[in-house]
Amino acid sequence: MSTARCVIAIDAGTTGVRSRAIFPSADAAEAGVIASYREFTQHFPQPGWVEHDAVEIWEVVKETLAEVIHSVGVASVAAIGITNQRETVLAWNRHTGAPYGTAIVWQDRRTASRCDELVAAGSLPRVREVTGLVLDPYFSGSKVEWLLANRAIPVDDALAVGTIDSWLLWNLTGGDVHATDASNASRTMLFDIRSLRWSDEMCQLFNVPQRALPTVMPSSGRFGVTSERCGVPAGIPISGIAGDQQAALFGQACVQPGMAKNTYGTGSFILLNVGDTCPAPAEGMLTTVAWTLADGTVAYAVEGAIFVTGAAVQWLRDGLGIISSASEIGPLADSVDDSGGVCFVPAFTGLGSPWWDPYARGTIVGITRGTGRAQIARAVVEAMMYQTRDAVDAMTAAAGVEIADLRVDGGASAMDSMLQMQADQLGVTVRRPVDQETTALGAAYLAGLAEGVWPSLAAVAAEWVVEATFHPNPDRLIADLGHETWLRAVERSRDWATH
Repeated sequence: MSTARCVIAIDAGTTGVRSRAIFPSADAAEAGVIASYREFTQHFPQPGWVEHDAVEIWEVVKETLAEVIHSVGVASVAAIGITNQRETVLAWNRHTGAPYGTAIVWQDRRTASRCDELVAAGSLPRVREVTGLVLDPYFSGSKVEWLLANRAIPVDDALAVGTIDSWLLWNLTGGDVHATDASNASRTMLFDIRSLRWSDEMCQLFNVPQRALPTVMPSSGRFGVTSERCGVPAGIPISGIAGDQQAALFGQACVQPGMAKNTYGTGSFILLNVGDTCPAPAEGMLTTVAWTLADGTVAYAVEGAIFVTGAAVQWLRDGLGIISSASEIGPLADSVDDSGGVCFVPAFTGLGSPWWDPYARGTIVGITRGTGRAQIARAVVEAMMYQTRDAVDAMTAAAGVEIADLRVDGGASAMDSMLQMQADQLGVTVRRPVDQETTALGAAYLAGLAEGVWPSLAAVAAEWVVEATFHPNPDRLIADLGHETWLRAVERSRDWATH
């Protein structure tokens, strides 16, 4: 049992929850990694629909959190930080604590036709201006509208609507606090990212009652404390919340404008810190709140959102049985020199940045009689870095800012060969840190900053240590030829599903 002061990060991802104790670097080596992980069920009731049981998520949060608290001792816990899958949204009853059905996951595409209607009605420019987002079913606003319209949910004072962070905060505080932070709020399409307030105009557009939404608080600051009713020790401050990709940006110590990161998770998300001034909307890109601090500091980011990277590895494992564990993908892909002409576009739920095509679908082209498991695995890995190049190319063109290097994390970042290919495709240096769980780190740093575990942003930045660096091949010809073939495959995947 540790006697050092730590912050516990709750990382509530798309497929599982990980709670982890994060110690300042002076104590981290002695403490080791103290963490607990549980997967939870994915529900696919119809093609293009993805749902989660919010009660199950809360149960696995309680289990993992309790295990970590037990390991470190409650007296060592300075605070809890929460980071979460963004855009996933649910509604629940404040009196009973019961959700009104399942949560609708960020990957869900059921509201694509509603977004099309709003585009046809001319709403897109105003949505872009106010929220920094595009009219796409990825975001929460149209999901909330669908929930309220299709589940006969009473719109009364008992109604609470929120993203997963607010659901967990509400439960941790025993129902005392219904709040979120600006990074999560900025992903709902209901939030004015300049005034940092819920938008009356957007709430009216999506028929969302504003009184049901959570209070928006700084990403780093005390939200509340754990309740004796929540199933873990009472009185622990909950002092940091951020959406997973913004948390990873903070965890990668990208605290200065011009710094960028990519997380290769279920999807991939490239964020570029653009400072404290909200930029104009950029074609194909998202503008989002990176974080807000208790002293009023605001950081904005330009984001490229890729819906499927690691999820394609899961599909190879669970859907096709090509691999038996995710860790096999790298060695299998490396067993061949190339994909044999095979291109895989993982548009399972449409394409994100820079295409924003909810009707694109997964495509494999270039198959021959000689195509085998290894070639398909290689094509899946190549799709990760091609999609990243598409997003970075659009981001740098729109923002007018060149990315000097790219800090990477997430499960697939363990593949050296993929990161070398990524550097070659981008023409920039790629750096992987020693601690690659940067989403959890970011949540912990935000909470620890609020509680004095880390005294300043400089102290947070000093925690980042590089583990591997990948320099690009100066000869771009091979990289560009491969990318041109990839773009041909993307065109064949687009606008495939019936509108």
